[in-house]
Amino acid sequence: MSVNRVTTRTVPEESDGGRTPLRGRDVEMAFIEARLDALDRGEGGIIRVEGPVGIGRSRILAEAAAAARRRGTRVFEGAADPDEQFVPLGPLLDGLLSGEEPLPGAVRLRDLATTPGRRFWLLQELGDRLRETARNGPLLVVLDDLQRCDDLTLLTFHTLAAGLSSHAILWVVAVRGGSVPSGVRTTLDRIRQAGAHELVVEALEDRAVARITEDVLGAPPGPDVLRLAHRAEGVPQLLVELLGSLREEAVTIGNGMAGLPAGPPAPRQLPSVARRLDQLSDGARELVQTAAAVGGTVTVPLLAELLGRSPAALITAVRESLDADLLAESGDRLAFRHDLVREAVDAGLPLPLRQALRRQGAGLPPGRAQADASEAESPAPSDAVEADRLRTEAAELAATAPGPAAERSLKALELAGADAPERPRIIAETIPLLWQTGRAAQARELGATALAAGGLGPEDEALIRLALARLAVPFDFSEAVRQARAGAALPGISATAKGRLLAVLAVGLSMSGEHAAAEQVAAEAWETAAAAGDRAAEATLTTVRSAVSFHRMDLTEAFRQAERSAALADALGVSTSLWVPEALWHALLSNTTGRTAEALAVAEEGIRITGEQGRTAATRMWLMTRARILLEAGRLADARADCEAASANDDPGPGNLADVTLRYVMLRVALHTGDRQTVQAYAAEARRMRSDGAPVVRHFGSWMLALTADFEGRPDRAMAELDEVMTSPAEGRPAYAGLIDPADAPVLVRLALRAGALERAAQAVAQAERRAALNPGLTFLAATAAHARGLLDNDLAPLVRAVRLYEDCPRVPARASALEDAGRKLAATRRSEAVPYFETALALYARAGAERDAARVRRRLRAAGVRKRPATAGLDGAWPELTAAETRVVRLVARGLTNQQAAEELSLSPHTVSSHLRRAFTKLDVTSRTELNRLVTRRDSGE
Repeated sequence: MSVNRVTTRTVPEESDGGRTPLRGRDVEMAFIEARLDALDRGEGGIIRVEGPVGIGRSRILAEAAAAARRRGTRVFEGAADPDEQFVPLGPLLDGLLSGEEPLPGAVRLRDLATTPGRRFWLLQELGDRLRETARNGPLLVVLDDLQRCDDLTLLTFHTLAAGLSSHAILWVVAVRGGSVPSGVRTTLDRIRQAGAHELVVEALEDRAVARITEDVLGAPPGPDVLRLAHRAEGVPQLLVELLGSLREEAVTIGNGMAGLPAGPPAPRQLPSVARRLDQLSDGARELVQTAAAVGGTVTVPLLAELLGRSPAALITAVRESLDADLLAESGDRLAFRHDLVREAVDAGLPLPLRQALRRQGAGLPPGRAQADASEAESPAPSDAVEADRLRTEAAELAATAPGPAAERSLKALELAGADAPERPRIIAETIPLLWQTGRAAQARELGATALAAGGLGPEDEALIRLALARLAVPFDFSEAVRQARAGAALPGISATAKGRLLAVLAVGLSMSGEHAAAEQVAAEAWETAAAAGDRAAEATLTTVRSAVSFHRMDLTEAFRQAERSAALADALGVSTSLWVPEALWHALLSNTTGRTAEALAVAEEGIRITGEQGRTAATRMWLMTRARILLEAGRLADARADCEAASANDDPGPGNLADVTLRYVMLRVALHTGDRQTVQAYAAEARRMRSDGAPVVRHFGSWMLALTADFEGRPDRAMAELDEVMTSPAEGRPAYAGLIDPADAPVLVRLALRAGALERAAQAVAQAERRAALNPGLTFLAATAAHARGLLDNDLAPLVRAVRLYEDCPRVPARASALEDAGRKLAATRRSEAVPYFETALALYARAGAERDAARVRRRLRAAGVRKRPATAGLDGAWPELTAAETRVVRLVARGLTNQQAAEELSLSPHTVSSHLRRAFTKLDVTSRTELNRLVTRRDSGE
């Protein structure tokens, strides 16, 4: 199904609560009627209605729903509320489950939506219900303000729309034009690929403006009224609000015409502008108000000086103002989207403040106003010159503001002609910027189209393949290897391009688990990079050297190289990094060797910096990495929240990095908590991973399936799942040999003993002891080796030694496991001595939220004659429903903090805060911040 792009013009929605007739609507309504005709014939599809704020998107959706109802079509209508983005699936569920005729099974669907960890099943159930309902007649599903929808609504919408494309279901969604969040952009890309039709709603024509003016004022407009109406520039919402504010006091009807006898009225506030200002943060609101008072276009340095802040400190406020569609970029300046909007904002400021800001703006620095005037009179540069300027700006912005950099690079690409010699270079520059800002699908399509078109010189092709290889590293290790290898093999390319391609090839091979090949390629790459003097390639290759040392169990050298790599990448700036970010490997390495606090500090700093810079892809990588660290630290609820936050912006799909972090973590959390449904869902993912082209992904899949089989009480099956991992040559498998972490050595020994596989148990112990012997300074490795040895030999002494070694290690699940095993050994002969071990293990499991493990230890305590009441981890006495992390978030939100402010207070990402808040809302059975505030007040007062 091809994508049809129809550009239309339409009219406003309401006037003072009353609906005006829909004017100038022929093209868009005819198109919608045609799609409804097709729906009556059993053909579903998607219509995306796009346009700027106030253009009338919601009115078109309402008219589409009314037209469908007149035909007897069943209609579901939902819309996003900007103040309720954290209610999971709220917009879509309200549309499907509310109204006169909700979707069948509404109660069960709401239960699934409010039960943590049931997203997979909710998607299945929603799909089944829609499919069943569509068999009885066509359906129209309307979803308004897609740009405001929560991440789960976006994921569910594009998943259902694509999965039900063969059924008689028409989806009509509206989205604001221009800049939208990366998750929304991904959703739009996906529905475009699924064949969505696009209605782009543009400004009203003059005839429609005149008709609407007559509708609002009750008489045909005179020339002076028409001149005023045209100031709305065809934006229906602004037009209706402007006329409505004048109807009672400035407009008179004489001789059958509406006129303005007192002349044009003074600027005044407009309701829609006031609402948009109220939705901004304090910092963004001040910035917009200051820009309005200064008037005209304004530079960021001037705003910074007026606000008493540095330009860098305004990054978030500027981005928020642009996203709200109040301001727009105009070259190197900011301007209001519409002059009426600027006047409405300005009218809301006290007169003395307006005058002071204008005087100050005119005087900073001297001559600025004159410079503005001279710039306005200068002729526009040629497209080629403008494209060069935009490329330069993009390069300068790339390190600190990749979003604006990507937009400039795309604009430069648009200005460059199809045959322009610099076009391939611009494509190569644009791909990583798009990827970093969460637009991977667009980046991939841009590169693939350029390669498919052919006619590229070797150097141009090499640079595009390098960009695509970098893009593929987090998603598809094998594809990264393929692109880098093909680029490096091109004849006559520069030493810099070849060195970088070989560096990324080495990274791809290393991440795939092909360590011998990675080491060989890295040696060649070092020579090439040294000849070119390429420090960026050196930083990446140093990471590969660290990974090779890790594979050889020389962790001292691995750390040395990882620290050097991170320092090099930091000095160069993240935009030059070939693998963003090198510090991520340092965090993983620290975690694997028991340096959890250091690993968390690195990860949290990475999340903070990339979040501030708008690097969506890198933030997501850091979230997935931190989830692994939190899992091993025993913070299961936080680990799960990070996974949900990482998958919320953009469903990770079969991405390899998500396989070995996010999916693995979700399975392990489900195993610790006894969540069988989630275990089964991620076991299915593990079976897919077993057939991946990257050995490391296959190994992770095997280990996940082995753990699942053991969870199900099938130890023989668990051993069978590990056949490939345990029998493959040592040089061809990761250093963890199928284990994900050194602390899994005791897990594997225990699993092998249950299956009677003594040789495999001994193999795991030997590897753990060798790793500890090669790295005597790492207490954590000594603890895992002693734990594994104690299990194999059924010997209390090494188990007690492991407990002692774990005491200063922040690995909560590993320490609790050693305590439990030592207690189990003692209980056989000295039951009373076992009790303290079990009680400490129970406390640690409970603190971690590992309900399944805690229940097992309680059974052991009961067998030893001790009764322990079940307790949930980390609960506050006033908030027994919530974990400690959820309680902290709830209290900050109740104090009036936004998600962003709460995230800064807790050193978390906004998405993680949102995840905690969604769970708290579900557990507390509240649906808004107002309800939450009332509940906090009642509980704090002892009610």
